[in-house]
Amino acid sequence: MCRALVSKLKESLVSVLPVSVIVLLIACTPLVNLSKKEILVFSLSFLFLVLGIGLFNMGADLAMTPMGQHMGEGLTKSRRISVLLSVCFVMGVLITVAEPDLSVLAGQVEAVISSTRLILTVGIGVGLFLLLAVVKILLQRELSSLLLFFYLLLFAMATLLADKGKGNFLPLSFDSGGVTTGPVTVPFIMALGVGIAQTIGGKKAGENSFGLVALCSIGPVIAVLLLSLRAEGNLTYQIPDYSMEANLSAFRHLLTDTMAEVARSLILLFLFFAALQITVLKLPRQKLFQIGIGLAQTFLGLVIFLIAVSVGFMPIGFKIGTELAESERSVLIAFAFLIGMVVVLAEPAVHVLNKQVEDITSGGVTKLQMMLALSLGVGISIGLSILRILQGFSLLHYLIPGYVLSLGLSFFVPPLYTAIAFDSGGVASGPLTSSFILPFAIGVCANVKGESEVLNLAFGIVAMVAMTPLITIQALGFKAVVARLVRRNRAMKRILSADDAEIIYFE
Repeated sequence: MCRALVSKLKESLVSVLPVSVIVLLIACTPLVNLSKKEILVFSLSFLFLVLGIGLFNMGADLAMTPMGQHMGEGLTKSRRISVLLSVCFVMGVLITVAEPDLSVLAGQVEAVISSTRLILTVGIGVGLFLLLAVVKILLQRELSSLLLFFYLLLFAMATLLADKGKGNFLPLSFDSGGVTTGPVTVPFIMALGVGIAQTIGGKKAGENSFGLVALCSIGPVIAVLLLSLRAEGNLTYQIPDYSMEANLSAFRHLLTDTMAEVARSLILLFLFFAALQITVLKLPRQKLFQIGIGLAQTFLGLVIFLIAVSVGFMPIGFKIGTELAESERSVLIAFAFLIGMVVVLAEPAVHVLNKQVEDITSGGVTKLQMMLALSLGVGISIGLSILRILQGFSLLHYLIPGYVLSLGLSFFVPPLYTAIAFDSGGVASGPLTSSFILPFAIGVCANVKGESEVLNLAFGIVAMVAMTPLITIQALGFKAVVARLVRRNRAMKRILSADDAEIIYFE
């Protein structure tokens, strides 16, 4: 156990170190003025972040992934398809309702849309699309056709919203797709898909394992767009107090709230699993003990992670954004690109995804390839988002061409790459993105455009982080297709050359 924890801590140290080094380096320049107290608190938060990610990843290996996989396998083997679909729908609703990031998002728009109504509607959207994803696995249907249909529907609704003069709802709607696929639910949902797909078997078992997160990321966007079409008035947003002193003074309150939110999410998963253990699974005690230890580690790791991010990373992100906004635009965009490339390394669920991809593809798509593609995609998305803030144009100017390109690529790359890419979009936009990158963007926007434009321009950055990996990972698949064609062409030339030589020799 200790050896495994040390290994996970080494992995998390490598993941978090680049972000922290970049922040500390820029603090040494005249561009950003951080106090000694801020640097000290940030450094301590870095250490706790390493510990939190290490514990979380270990807990995911011991509990979250096995729970999801056993539930998928057990329900599928029972041949009770109606029970499987009902459980998936209810699970999608309840887990989404318990997501901490969704509660934060709902609280910011309470003046226009009831938070309870918003949370329940988004939960139903996730539940329906999780059910749809399971049906896709059972029927072994292509993911690309489903994605094409629902994204066309989504953008038709977005265009209608813009025509009605409610364009400031669009960034909120698209960001909701990122916040609902959080670090608690992603490992569980992905493992559920693996369990169902492997139980069904077939040639497409590996490909069918992916796609659940991709479809579950669409449901919230459609749900919020529907609510926005019926909402009256405009959204108002007041920038919260990002000062480090405010977070430190309210530390006890922050700790208890975070523990309650994480516990609520994990308890729902545990209750689902316990009910199925009694009725269907019947796992041995040793396995249950292992899952219990893993849940405790997941809880502890996620609480430490979220506290470290809130206390140390969120205030620093906002301050860097505010002060860098006064520098040259090229410097600001370059920093945004660089910080985007490394911040994805510290997202807990990304490591779960990369490991699962490598396992399912038997090393065909390595963790290094996935991480490079994700880092490049997120870096580009943050850089483009800052450019949008500076220029002040609509989010749709990015999203429509971006999704047209990503959906177009799905017809030219192996289906496995498409499924992995669209899952990666939801996974990459994790809690560190919303707690460090979003405050950074808010700081830039508040300085350059004013507080009134924050909701319209700073928000939407999570949606951009969810979009660009779709292109970069599918580009990885396109490269593999081209390489295969080149190898086949060379082999054919060698065969033809050998045939010509034989004919000449015979003559």
